[in-house]
Amino acid sequence: MRDRRDRRDGRDEPLAVLAGPLRVLVAVAEHEHVTRAAAALGLQQPTASRALARVQEAVGVPLLVPDGRGVRLTAAGRSLADVAARALADLDRGVRAVREDDSPETGRVALGFLHTLGAAAVPALVRAFREDHPRVRFRLHQGAASAVLAQLAAGEVDLVLTSPVPRRAGLVSHELAEQPLVLALPGEHRLAGRPALALTDVAAEEFVLFEPGYGLRETADALFAAAGIAPRVAFEGQDAHTIRGLVAAGLGVALLPAAQPGTAEAFAGLAELPLTGPSTSRTLALVWRDEPLPRVAEQFRDSVLARAGLLLSDRR
Repeated sequence: MRDRRDRRDGRDEPLAVLAGPLRVLVAVAEHEHVTRAAAALGLQQPTASRALARVQEAVGVPLLVPDGRGVRLTAAGRSLADVAARALADLDRGVRAVREDDSPETGRVALGFLHTLGAAAVPALVRAFREDHPRVRFRLHQGAASAVLAQLAAGEVDLVLTSPVPRRAGLVSHELAEQPLVLALPGEHRLAGRPALALTDVAAEEFVLFEPGYGLRETADALFAAAGIAPRVAFEGQDAHTIRGLVAAGLGVALLPAAQPGTAEAFAGLAELPLTGPSTSRTLALVWRDEPLPRVAEQFRDSVLARAGLLLSDRR
């Protein structure tokens, strides 16, 4: 038995399964003769005749009438043949597009990821993969954890880089790395000179947090609960860059992944102190649906699994 990839190498198989009988009807309209139409399609005449009979039975309208020793299309048959020709042309283009997107060398990967991974981690992973596969294309979707996981469930993306690790039926999650968390404070804050801070050290401060639905908000809420803290939330944002700006302006403190040196994440006037305590990091994971991936997405998945260190490397 051929495997899934072998079947995809049979160039005419999808069209034969989906549209074989209609192809016969279109060929008869073109050649005005069943035997010549069958020969043009590489079929035996009885096979072509049976295909025409199936189409006519499914439509429930006479499509052919006897004509001497052969048959000819009725007006309804010609009308359907015209529509079928256009539909088959669209189907041909669709199959070619799907095969092109699946190709390991020229395909397209749809990747969802968190805002906080967009400045350095995702570019590093994509660049490393394209060094070996320069013609592969990417469609990138950046958003909250809940949003990119919804896109994954809907089949809009192939893979998702996220945190916390989702534990859901129908998804496969592979843990990649532990990303350290820091407490971000205004540079002039009274605690900014400390070597490290526990969450309880800033329990009385106002916080700038991600909005509900974001992975870091879920992580922060879990850490607050474990520490017995009911945080005073001054502001809620949608990306780490904005949250760092609010903290630098003296509007609160924040729990964030450490900024990568040399990136736009690093704000002047901001102090980022290592977090101490039982939970000081978040787990980054690569997630995909529990079903076969396009071949090019399989290759990118394997590349990410082999290069997980790029998620945390300072040199990108």
